[in-house]
Amino acid sequence: MLNLLKQTGVHQDFNLYIKSFKERLSSLFNTEYDYNSISLSRGLPPTFLSEIMAMNPLSVAIPEEHGGRGVHVKECLGVLSAASYESLSLSLMFGINIALFLEPFAKYADPSLHAGVFKRFLEDKAMGGLMITEPGYGSDALNMRTAHDLQGDTYSIKGQKHWQGLTGAADFWLVTARKTVANGELARDIDFFVTDNAIADQKIIVQKKFNNLGLYAIPYGLNDIDIKVPANQKLIAESTGIKLMLDTLHRSRLQFPGMGMGFIKRLLDESLLHCKTRRVSGQPLSEIDAVKFQLSRIQAAFTICSAMCSYSSGMSSINADLFGNAVDANSVKALVTDLMQESAQIALQLAGANGYRLDHIAGRSVVDSRPFQIFEGSNEMLYSQVADAIVRTMRKTKVNSLLEYLKGYELTRHAAGVFAASLDINIADQPKQRQMVTLGRMIARVVCFQFVIQSNHLGFSNEMTEITRQHMQMDLSMLAGQWSAGTQADPLMDYEDSSDWSNFIHQ
Repeated sequence: MLNLLKQTGVHQDFNLYIKSFKERLSSLFNTEYDYNSISLSRGLPPTFLSEIMAMNPLSVAIPEEHGGRGVHVKECLGVLSAASYESLSLSLMFGINIALFLEPFAKYADPSLHAGVFKRFLEDKAMGGLMITEPGYGSDALNMRTAHDLQGDTYSIKGQKHWQGLTGAADFWLVTARKTVANGELARDIDFFVTDNAIADQKIIVQKKFNNLGLYAIPYGLNDIDIKVPANQKLIAESTGIKLMLDTLHRSRLQFPGMGMGFIKRLLDESLLHCKTRRVSGQPLSEIDAVKFQLSRIQAAFTICSAMCSYSSGMSSINADLFGNAVDANSVKALVTDLMQESAQIALQLAGANGYRLDHIAGRSVVDSRPFQIFEGSNEMLYSQVADAIVRTMRKTKVNSLLEYLKGYELTRHAAGVFAASLDINIADQPKQRQMVTLGRMIARVVCFQFVIQSNHLGFSNEMTEITRQHMQMDLSMLAGQWSAGTQADPLMDYEDSSDWSNFIHQ
C-alpha cells in the first residue's frame, strides 16, 4: 500500500503534488475527455471519475497516522481550488467529502472506526457526505424530525432527508437525528451517526433523484432512513450536538473560499483572454472603460477570495473549536458565494451570445454557482445572523455607533477606519429584518477586507489591494444608501385588484 500511495502523491511534497494534480486535471478535462459533453450529463462517467480519484485528492483530509497527508487546511483548500478551476461540480464533490464528512469524522468519531473508514477512502476511493436537511425543515435544522432510539447497544434511526449532495453515490454518511424521549417527543439536542451503506442494516434508501438545475455531476435526491447502527458509531460531542453541528458548519463555511478560488480565477483568466482578443470597432474589448470596470470587479473578487483562503488556512483546522465563529464563518460563506455568482454573471455578459450556452464556461458557471448562495445557510439568513451578533453585543456594551464599535472589534478594527464615512451609522432602535440583512452585507465586507489588509501586509499585490478597496468602498456606499432609505414596502398578497393596466386605457 505504501508504494501505491507514494505513486499517487500522498507522501509527496505538497507543491509538487498540487502541480501534478493541476496538470493531470487539465489534461483530463481539456484533452483526454470532452468535458463540454460530459458536463451536460448527470453524474461523471465512472472511468473519468476513476482517473481523478486515482490521484487520491481526498488524502489531504486524512490524518497522517492513517496514511493521509495530515488534514492541513492549506492543502485542503489547494485541492478544492485546483478542482474548481476545471469544474465547480468536482470541487463541491471534494468539499462535501472533506468538510462535511472526513474532517468531522476525524475529529468526533470513535477512534476505533478511523482505520477501517480511512483505508476505504485511500484504497477503494470511497466517498462520504452529511445528512441534515429534511423536506419540512431546511434551515430550521433544530426542529428536524428524524429520530433515534437506543435499543441495547444499537441505535434505531428513522426519518427522511433530502438535498444531500452525493445522494445514492456516497458510501458513508453522517446522519443527524434527535433522541426520542419518554413522552414520545424529541429532545432539543442533535446527535450525529456514522453509517456505512455496505452494511444492509445501515443502507439508506434513495426514494428518488432530483433534476437539479445545475451541478449535474452531483446527484441530489430524497432519502428514506430506517437503519440500525452500533452504539460506537455515534459521534462523540465535546459538549452538545448543536455545538458539534455549528463547529462542523462553521469550518465548512470558512473553507468555501477553496471552492471559490479556482472558480473565480478561471472566470478571470477566461474573461481577460476574451477581452484582449475580441475587437469591437477596431479596439480590444479590454480598452473599453465599462469593460475595464467589469474586469476589475472580478479581480477584486479574486483578491478577497485569496485573502479568505489565507485567513481560513490559519484558523480553521480540526484542532480548533469553531462553534462560536458565526461572524467570520457566515461573512466568508455569504460574501464569497455572492462574489462567485457576480463574477459568473460578468463573465457571461462579457462573453456575449456565446456565453449563453450551458456548455460554455460562463453559462455553466452562472447556473452552477447560483445554489452556493442558498445551500448550507441562505445568504440572507447568514447576513442577518452576522448583523444580529454585532447589534446584540453593541446593545450589551451600550454602543450605538457602528463605526465606533467596528473600530474596536477584533475582526474589523484594521479595516473599519478605511470606510469610516459609509459606516457612520447610528443604531438606536432594533432595525427591521431587511435592514439587518443590509447591515450584515456591510459588516461582512469590512470583515473580509481586513483579511485583504492582512494579506497585503504579508506581500500580496498593492495594486490588487487598491482595486479591491475601491470596489468595497463603492459597495459600502450603496449599502449605506439602502440602509438610510429604510424602505417600508411590503407585498400585497392579493395584488390583482385595480392592477390590470388594460383597464385604464381609453380609446
